[in-house]
Amino acid sequence: MGMTITEKILAAHAGKERVTPGELVKCRLDLVLANDITAPVAINEFEKLGLDRVFDPTRVVLVPDHFTPNKDIKSAEQSKRVREFARKFGIVNYFEVGRMGIEHCLLPEQGLVVPGDCVIGADSHTCTYGALGAFATGVGSTDLAAGMATGECWFKVPESMKFVFHGKLRPWVTGKDLILHCIADIGVDGARYRSMEFTGDAIKALSLEGRLTMCNMAIEAGAKNGIVSPDEKTQLYIKDRAKRPYRFYTSDPDAHYVEVRQYDASLIEPQVAFPHLPENARPVSEAQGVAIDQVVIGSCTNGRIEDLRIAAYILKGRKVHPNIRLIVIPGTQEIYLQALREGLLEIFVEAGGAVSTPTCGPCLGGHMGILAKGERALATTNRNFVGRMGHPESEVYLAGPAVAAASAVTGCITHPKEVVGSYAG
Repeated sequence: MGMTITEKILAAHAGKERVTPGELVKCRLDLVLANDITAPVAINEFEKLGLDRVFDPTRVVLVPDHFTPNKDIKSAEQSKRVREFARKFGIVNYFEVGRMGIEHCLLPEQGLVVPGDCVIGADSHTCTYGALGAFATGVGSTDLAAGMATGECWFKVPESMKFVFHGKLRPWVTGKDLILHCIADIGVDGARYRSMEFTGDAIKALSLEGRLTMCNMAIEAGAKNGIVSPDEKTQLYIKDRAKRPYRFYTSDPDAHYVEVRQYDASLIEPQVAFPHLPENARPVSEAQGVAIDQVVIGSCTNGRIEDLRIAAYILKGRKVHPNIRLIVIPGTQEIYLQALREGLLEIFVEAGGAVSTPTCGPCLGGHMGILAKGERALATTNRNFVGRMGHPESEVYLAGPAVAAASAVTGCITHPKEVVGSYAG
């Protein structure tokens, strides 16, 4: 019997010819990642080991992005701890404010993660990098400390699930809508400690940005990782970015999957996830008219240039509803610059939106858009748990950039076609 792409990558990094689900393997790591929240804990554990070096200063990545620019004294102290560690141990890939980005937008953009990699990050959305054909998963800060010290990590090989999306996407439907539809189908624990492999004609038609969005939210179904087999689009994306040699892995035709789910993508509408779980996704037609107070476009899920282009297409020549606060957060400095050059930022500002430097900000209730009691936000982020964006009696609805931008114009959750018709971008 053959192996899945996830099993092949783990086998290669464990120095084995093959692995099977449930097997415990020790794998060589290509990259370890932490941010301003998780790195200080990992640093504390690392220092308890009394080591004078990390396993490879070019393969440890530290990105202060959650509370940066620092919002208060505590977050400043957290960032200082990371900064001093990076200087002490010669960490090559430390990204300071003004040169940083939201970590899961930044690493693919910078070519730090490449196809075939085995990556751990002390952040649950590390699974984003599966869109490049890498095995990437989130770990705790203690495991991250061990990874920084040894360049290795133990894994239990996950069972694999295959999600096949057939057909042509409807106008305005993106990777965000496909993954919300999928999570609504299987639930927030439907892929617990499994690999979610996305395939089919609709996935092949998706941009890399769309695939990154889908793999980013695999954790919202409880998955160990999300992954897409690399193809010519992957090659085009990575060829001028890759900092290291890479390898394309694909699943064997006779690979075993614990479950296979089939979807007709042509039937999927833009989605909206109602509070307080991502699995509460419904077609936007069932959410029309829900009044909101704030719209956030950004995050490691939907802060890429494609997302900003879609939002700007809808907002161009229009105004944000007077009852709405629109906050737009480009995912990285490069994305910010590209949006600036294309005139997208001007569109957002002229519409009445606020544009931020890259930061996770409001996604985790950090800063740049905290909700008060009773307020509702529509966000392109990945989680809408109780209190996620502020007061525990506030509410967060999740959607893609098209629904978010259209809703910012009308003041309530709205299908994009009600504002501009079909997308011609």
